[in-house]
Amino acid sequence: MSTMTLAIRHTTHYAFGEPVMHALQRLRLTPKETQGQRVIAWRMIFDNAHAELEYDDQHFNHVTLIGVEPGAREVTVTCEGIVETEDNAGVIGRHSGHLPLWSFLRQTPLTRPGPKLRALLREMPGAARDTPLDFLHALSGRIRERIVYEAGRTHPATTAEEAVAHGCGVCQDHAHIFIGAARASGIPARYVSGYLMMNDRIEQEATHAWAEAHVEGLGWVGFDVSNGICPDPRYVRVATGSDYRDAAPVTGISFGGMDEVLRVGVAVAQHTPEPQGQGQTSQ
Repeated sequence: MSTMTLAIRHTTHYAFGEPVMHALQRLRLTPKETQGQRVIAWRMIFDNAHAELEYDDQHFNHVTLIGVEPGAREVTVTCEGIVETEDNAGVIGRHSGHLPLWSFLRQTPLTRPGPKLRALLREMPGAARDTPLDFLHALSGRIRERIVYEAGRTHPATTAEEAVAHGCGVCQDHAHIFIGAARASGIPARYVSGYLMMNDRIEQEATHAWAEAHVEGLGWVGFDVSNGICPDPRYVRVATGSDYRDAAPVTGISFGGMDEVLRVGVAVAQHTPEPQGQGQTSQ
């Protein structure tokens, strides 16, 4: 089984129009310890903020709640670490966690099908429904054909139905459409946020998102609709949930300094350990 060791650096920078009186941020930025993924090292560095508490939520996401220092005009959160991944052909395995499997059949406002998404489902060929796995692969392909990847046309509050109507979206929209369609077909599905090492570059503009569906006999299986593949060792799972809102990397509230400019930088590359015994000379 092939493995990969990835080095990740994720920086989130807020610049506020005026000093912040009070703000709390909920961070889901710590990769999961799960089948096929081991966190070797991970740390968070805060500038003008401090950790209030940490906990695991109902989806077993590790959450860090931070408070912004009163009067701050800028806040930077830097996460960095090393994660080892395995190639399991996208299979995560059996269901675990606090929530029962049937809870992932429940539609949310972001995934609920409307006329456009139901019409897309009716277009699915009958042969694709022979097995759930065949259906899910065919569904991923059909969504990728019909909803073109195009940044800037949708936003975090865009629903699956709206994205189908637009005919375009980003990875978040592809995941919501897939999840809504799978649930409407009686298959439990969930949203995943995380990192993807790109083949052509290290620096990226944002985190990545994909979906997982539960298949009898296999357990949870990942589907990256935007790239047309099941996740491989280049993928790092960070948070899961019923939709984007459950797995969003950063959410929060603030009072004062409401006008803000957000910059996000993500770098993912293969980790190369430093050779032993180099870097120093004896005198």
